[in-house]
Amino acid sequence: MRDTSVIVVGAGPAGLLLAGELRLGGADVIVLERLAEPVTESRASVLHARTMEQFDQRGLLDELGTLPNLPMGHFGGIPLDLTADTRYPGQWKLLQTRTEALLERWATGLGARVRRGFEVTGLTEKSDCVEISGVEVTGTDVLRADYVVGCDGEDSTVRWLAGFDFPGEDASRELIRADIVGVEILNRKFERHPAGLANAYRYPDGVTRLMMHEFGARPRAVEPTFDELVRTWQRITGEDISGGTLVWLNAFDDTRRQVSQYRKGRILLAGDAAHRQLPTGGQALNLALQDAMNLGWKLAAKVRGDVDLLDTYHEERHPVGAHVLANIAAQTQLLFGDRNVEPVRTVMTELMRMEPVRAHLAEMISGLGIRYGVVGSRVPPIPALRTGKGVLLGGDRSVAKPWADRVEFAEAPDQLGFDSALVRPDGYIAWADGSTSELKAALRRWFGNPH
Repeated sequence: MRDTSVIVVGAGPAGLLLAGELRLGGADVIVLERLAEPVTESRASVLHARTMEQFDQRGLLDELGTLPNLPMGHFGGIPLDLTADTRYPGQWKLLQTRTEALLERWATGLGARVRRGFEVTGLTEKSDCVEISGVEVTGTDVLRADYVVGCDGEDSTVRWLAGFDFPGEDASRELIRADIVGVEILNRKFERHPAGLANAYRYPDGVTRLMMHEFGARPRAVEPTFDELVRTWQRITGEDISGGTLVWLNAFDDTRRQVSQYRKGRILLAGDAAHRQLPTGGQALNLALQDAMNLGWKLAAKVRGDVDLLDTYHEERHPVGAHVLANIAAQTQLLFGDRNVEPVRTVMTELMRMEPVRAHLAEMISGLGIRYGVVGSRVPPIPALRTGKGVLLGGDRSVAKPWADRVEFAEAPDQLGFDSALVRPDGYIAWADGSTSELKAALRRWFGNPH
């Protein structure tokens, strides 16, 4: 007997967004989280344009109010204007704690169950289900589900227990990251000094996020201390921050790995469980959230018995992840290189002044350049997508009427670029301006047989 259709391991942003997407699609879901309470520190704090668009298309931005927006980002520490054809250009500052709280309210409001203080210790795939065993305060328990998705971070227990291959490169450099209060520091974006890099951003609540890299520093085996933070900042910038009060502190590195397959039978991975990378510019968080948006509606469709799209999750997201890891690797060389990399930085700075280069990098960083297949471009947020169903924009509605339980109907917006289009639940075009037979084929391909 199954306890639920899907078990999501990990109540971080990716796991909670996935849980909400599954509930929108009608799948029963339990989220298992090792920690007894939500974390209080915010490791990530940047949402990119495509994530903002997808949050908008689910109605998730309504309660956040006006978020701080930075029109400039960077590529390898070189300033990059993120202007793009979107309602949400630039970087949007939202602490991870708020992101998680927002997504948990949304997911549980849709009926997802979050079970905290449950540490997964065993995972067994059977012919008709997956068994998860774990420990919690009240003892041990075994749960059964049709599918399990590991959203449990870079040190994923699900990935390890299921035996996913995780090739890549070990770390060679590190950054120290901290939140402090009680100091006055000017904002700066990867300011370069002879001894290293310094980054600072003061949030509206008075907390200042610091990141720093000292040239030549190797990854450490233990977390840094506040005294080490103070000394490192002093050596790099010459500034004294010893009078500040530490809120949170950690070190992270440039390990680069990606699983060979995002799916093994009934077990799937998303977010940092599937790929590990230097979280520069918020790309790690946004990549994880995009994984969840791609997988949720597909897994729900499989659970409902409508259509099996699970292989397309790996086919679509693995190349995207590999591309992000590659661009982060390039940025790592620009960021952490000493004076020997300055000629490359000079040439790259000149190239980035060219509009085609700037626009390409801005779309790449912002997630706006992602395409799935020959059509596969994104659509701007439209209200009809809030239900989590597909949408036929314009066109002959009578053709799609047999799929009306899975496809909404709406007028095509002027900026669409097509007279009619079939849009997937994740906001990507599956068909546009083709024949009736092609539309029917796309409906069957992405939404199954008509009811």
